[in-house]
Amino acid sequence: MAYDYEYFKKEIFNMTKIDLDAYKEKQMKRRIDTLIGKNNIVGYDKYIAAIKSDKDLFEEFVGYITINVSEFYRNPEQWEFMDKTVFPELIKKFGKNLKIWSAACSTGDEPYSLVMALSRHVPLNQIRIFATDLDKVILAKAKVGLYNDKSVASVPKDLKDKYFEQVGSSFRIKDEIKNRVTFQQHNLLRDRYDTGYHMIVCRNVLIYFTEEAKDEVFRKYKDSLAPGGVLFIGSTEQIMNYREIGYNRKSSFFYEKPL
Repeated sequence: MAYDYEYFKKEIFNMTKIDLDAYKEKQMKRRIDTLIGKNNIVGYDKYIAAIKSDKDLFEEFVGYITINVSEFYRNPEQWEFMDKTVFPELIKKFGKNLKIWSAACSTGDEPYSLVMALSRHVPLNQIRIFATDLDKVILAKAKVGLYNDKSVASVPKDLKDKYFEQVGSSFRIKDEIKNRVTFQQHNLLRDRYDTGYHMIVCRNVLIYFTEEAKDEVFRKYKDSLAPGGVLFIGSTEQIMNYREIGYNRKSSFFYEKPL
């Protein structure tokens, strides 16, 4: 039989429940072909056999297809709007025990940023961020909490001085911030979404999804938000049909579920 990319996608789904049909095919196939070549393997069937038998190769594959470009306080002006406008409004509506989900959280930069930003408004012991990602290797890195200088470059100086320890040329986030985040593996296209969130943050991830997959996720986020809750998306993304889905637009990157 011909072991083509369709065969490969089915085998990967059977192994991992990762649906490669949800990604733009040309871009994803190119990434996967590069990875297979890097390991000096010829053919999708031989690569499938290899990742079934070699745990390291399997973990490398999952990490490679998962997009992990992240940094603290990415697009600082958007975080400033959240700090000055969104957080005060949410606290006024829901109180200080906000239920917040950082979806596709990558190496933890985003949920840790949320804790630090929220700490200007709420005592740390009242903050709880739920953070998820498809890639358990990346989640393990997030739990370690060690970052290079580029990752932390946009953190406000007072927060950086207060919540990071320098280790050589790297920066370790302190346990008092790490302890406010719960990490869990989650597939945005396959797994159940919890409800009652006051805020969901998912930034610069869905650009890699097909239009159909993006629409599905944005609708699920809306259903997961409490009335009056807010979705914060990335600067590379837009929800063109936000009215149809049922959002109100607060600003370019913040969408609200009506009360």
